[in-house]
Amino acid sequence: MAMAPSSSSHPLRHRPCLLLLLILSVAVLFALAPILADGVELGGGGLYREILRDETVQRLEELGKISDGDGYLERTFLSPASIRATAVIISWMKDAGLTTWVDQMGNIHGRFEPANSTKKALLFGSHMDTVIDAGKYDGSLGIICAISALKVLKVTGKLERLTRPVEVIAFSDEEGVRFQTTFLGSAAVAGTLPESILRVSDKSGTTVQDVLKLNSFEATAAALGQVRYNPESVGSYIEVHIEQGPVLEALRYPLGVVKGIAGQTRLKVIVDGSQGHAGTVPMKLRRDPMVAAAELVVTLESLCKEPSKFLSYDEECGCFTEESLAGLVCTVGELLTWPSASNVIPGQVNFTVDIRAMDDKVRQTIVTSFSRLVLQKCDDRLVDCKVEHKAQSCHSAPATHCDPELTAQLKHAARSTVSALPGRTEAAVAGETPVLMSGAGHDAMAMARLTKIGMLFVRCRGGVSHSPEESVMDDDVWAAGLALVSFLEQNAVAEVEAEQRNAVAES
Repeated sequence: MAMAPSSSSHPLRHRPCLLLLLILSVAVLFALAPILADGVELGGGGLYREILRDETVQRLEELGKISDGDGYLERTFLSPASIRATAVIISWMKDAGLTTWVDQMGNIHGRFEPANSTKKALLFGSHMDTVIDAGKYDGSLGIICAISALKVLKVTGKLERLTRPVEVIAFSDEEGVRFQTTFLGSAAVAGTLPESILRVSDKSGTTVQDVLKLNSFEATAAALGQVRYNPESVGSYIEVHIEQGPVLEALRYPLGVVKGIAGQTRLKVIVDGSQGHAGTVPMKLRRDPMVAAAELVVTLESLCKEPSKFLSYDEECGCFTEESLAGLVCTVGELLTWPSASNVIPGQVNFTVDIRAMDDKVRQTIVTSFSRLVLQKCDDRLVDCKVEHKAQSCHSAPATHCDPELTAQLKHAARSTVSALPGRTEAAVAGETPVLMSGAGHDAMAMARLTKIGMLFVRCRGGVSHSPEESVMDDDVWAAGLALVSFLEQNAVAEVEAEQRNAVAES
């Protein structure tokens, strides 16, 4: 008697079930892809919170603890803390899938180089050095956010899809604290750092060349030339930085784009008088450089608060508009006396002057006007004065304008980011991305001599910077990283997809 085959032995009966299981398995894998990528949970909705916020904030904390100061943050050009920080930053770059090296000026590079790419590189960067008693976000935020954005591309498989080189540079010196000259790192990459910089010395008499040799760099003019990038190989440079001002906080917006960086002039004013005993020289017979210096400081303040009261028609003040004068700021940041004793009328006083404006003609006119006023007021007080424009402590840089196309792309990336992040206020979501001027100098100023630049500002509490009170909200760090991911996808990943479409169309 023939037996009907049992259900367990029928070869076709379970195929629909197996097919269903296979479909379900694939669906689960796709659902878990953001969690499984390189063992990192990327967060829901493609917002990559664990990398762009949590890990980035943790790394900012870690880098902020690497210091030459005891109880405060200080990390200057090629100092012991800077060398320790270099090793840490290199490890983070490697974690993001980048090839790393340190150039002859101490700049740290992390680069992804696609196979057979002939396109110009997209550079990101900021500085790893700090001022004395610094905050942990100035400079470091731009480096770590860029590394984190590239790590997101790595774990999502998009890094391999890039067809243009992408590089992050941690510049060795921007603040100029040790050698009183700014942009050592970025100016070397841009090819504008003169050979004479090797002979500049710090307060102890140690030269830049000495420090480089101490850290096993060649410290020669030829080695300095090796740091320079070929302008034909670089497409653009992007820098993320804390705003260092109160505007974004006032607007209740986490991100802003920068349309330009103010020009800067630093001067040194030397006032010579007659040194004498504090108790024996009558007031009417004194040639006191301290009092003269005090009057000059107040004069500078008045000149920059109300420039129209001081500028004459001969200096073309009639061509200055309210817009061109906006953002003019002047600062005396350092004042030294000799012999600096409580019972001695000083023999000499010198102080620094920092003048910044977005309009170069305004800045130059203020410099000229202040120099004239210094001589007039010193003559009135019978003291000798000199304004140095070319001393080691002096510095001059023209205003720098960001590339309009890059600015528009960053603005779009910031706007889409703010709309996507949870917990944003209606005002932030509905508002336009603010467009700001930068009164502070940045590595982007030096890099503008090499390529077109763009900058993204991140809100900081109270606009406070160059201080341990410097503070950025974790979610704003997240927003900056996500905006960079969006920008990268616009400028690199999207290009790959377009090429694939073109290849299909051509075939």
